[in-house]
Amino acid sequence: MGIFDLFKRKEKVSETAVSNENVDKDIKKSAEPTKSKKKSEKELATERGEPYIEILRMDVNPNDINTGAFEFDWNDKFVANLIRAGYQGKTDADLVDQWFQNVCRNVVLETYEQYEAMNNDSRYMQSRDLGDGRREIG
Repeated sequence: MGIFDLFKRKEKVSETAVSNENVDKDIKKSAEPTKSKKKSEKELATERGEPYIEILRMDVNPNDINTGAFEFDWNDKFVANLIRAGYQGKTDADLVDQWFQNVCRNVVLETYEQYEAMNNDSRYMQSRDLGDGRREIG
């Protein structure tokens, strides 16, 4: 073995080391889970042509527990449905705000109707004699 063989061998060793490093990197890459971007529910709904709305966050005022705010995320299909339903506004946020106010109003009205149905005074029927064998019941 001559002196030049040592240099050649070092080059081969370093080439082998470099190629082994590349193999190691490839093995590590293949062992890692693929980092394909998972589509969000909003993206999936949009691709399917479906309306989408989600509550991202709800904040409650710590000084007044009866007040708060909601943050929504929606797609264009949801806004198009609101416009078709007759909502009007300058921005998409205006339309969504009107829709949410209507939802809240309906919840309040339903709760009120249930309260009235359970109200003790409304369970009793009152009747009044109108004469001639007729009665008014209310």
